[in-house]
Amino acid sequence: MTGAQFAAVTVVMAIGSALQGSIGFGLALFAAPLLALIDGRLAPGPLLIGNLALTALMARREWRAVRVPDLGWSLGGRLIGIAVAVAIMRGLSQQGMDLFFGGLVLTGVAITALGLRFPLSPPTLVGAGLASGIMGTATAIGGPPMAIVYQHAGGPTFRGTLSAYFTIGAVLSAAGLALVNRFGLRDLALGLALCPGVALGFMASHRLIGHVDAKGVRPAVLAVSGISTAVLIVRHYI
Repeated sequence: MTGAQFAAVTVVMAIGSALQGSIGFGLALFAAPLLALIDGRLAPGPLLIGNLALTALMARREWRAVRVPDLGWSLGGRLIGIAVAVAIMRGLSQQGMDLFFGGLVLTGVAITALGLRFPLSPPTLVGAGLASGIMGTATAIGGPPMAIVYQHAGGPTFRGTLSAYFTIGAVLSAAGLALVNRFGLRDLALGLALCPGVALGFMASHRLIGHVDAKGVRPAVLAVSGISTAVLIVRHYI
């Protein structure tokens, strides 16, 4: 990675981390398509490491608001999703993966925009965890399914619970990628190179939390999901 690339990556990660640090998710949605344009090696493995660093910091900051019982159901679903993703990655190109999951996310955003609610129950948590496991392992974009389920939760609960889930989930997904030789020491090194931007964005997020909470997390969730996923799809045609 050149000096110019490192600078660009740091800016991208700082903005994405500030976004996720304030609303609870959005780093991968924002960063994945941009990192792919800078250096195709930066996702999904290295981005998982950057996301892990950020969510660990966030989970520690807002641990008191974490809905701990929910984690068992959502992480159980994620384990199934990881297994599905590993199987899919054996026979689908990265472009095909981006288009498929991009369409899935946009469908979820459209359903959510209609005002439908998904209750926080074991079935919905398992389903969201499964979808998040597939998407997060294959593309490092695992936030939208979980974000849609928690969209009506308060800011601290939203950020805290999702951060705890993503921290453990990133470790599980990296292990799944390693099984298909998609994660190794090079990915770890590149992931560590993303961490300076993560640190900058996390510190900046402290000033943004109150502003975002005042408006509510739902509009931010829908806007970030829709715009970033559209970029993920369109980048194959420009």
